[in-house]
Amino acid sequence: MAKHGKKYSEAAKLINGEATYEAAEAIELVKKAATAKFDETVEVAVRLGVDPKKQDQAVRGVVVLPHGTGKTKRVLVFAKGEKAKEAEAAGADYVGDADVINKIQQGWFEFDVCVATPDMMAEVGKLGRILGGKGLMPNPKAGTVTFDVTKAVQEIKAGKIEYRLDRAGQIHAPIGKVSFDAEKLGDNLKALIDALNRAKPAAAKGVYLKNIAVSSTMGPSARVNAATFR
Repeated sequence: MAKHGKKYSEAAKLINGEATYEAAEAIELVKKAATAKFDETVEVAVRLGVDPKKQDQAVRGVVVLPHGTGKTKRVLVFAKGEKAKEAEAAGADYVGDADVINKIQQGWFEFDVCVATPDMMAEVGKLGRILGGKGLMPNPKAGTVTFDVTKAVQEIKAGKIEYRLDRAGQIHAPIGKVSFDAEKLGDNLKALIDALNRAKPAAAKGVYLKNIAVSSTMGPSARVNAATFR
């Protein structure tokens, strides 16, 4: 078993690892147990009652958190002509086509999210291995391959996150910072869980929301009563 430091051990005493809390109480406990010197991210882990090995039970999508994540993402848009101008006007941090593709091939990665217009994807595809390996490849399912670049950029800046089922059948996502009010973190948590409920595969059987837990980057987790969200 992994050994924890003194601060973590002291913080862990605030949370009963065997107990299940209502969302508001769990969030308050996680905030109290956050002892790092930086503003930790509050994360949620959701175990779903689906088989991640089956394609018809895959869960993936996006959601705009009402209060954002506490981090402003740097957005790169692959576009030409009028769409490039539209992206700049929408607040994209970087906009370009062949020139930006060449920069990335040379090792430039000063961005957090990529958006591309459909007509650019043939060129952007050349970066498949580079961007795909970092989880940065534009994807229609994530709303990052679109001609509506204004909406895409504005939603990302407003706090849109992508969620995806991992091999263990879990969803991991940020819902804000420890410095957020507990109410705002609660709103963000509800928005994420509501999105997961809407994304429930038709092939999923039995209990869908199995377990929910919230934690800070360096702190212990608190289990949330999943039944209140079903």
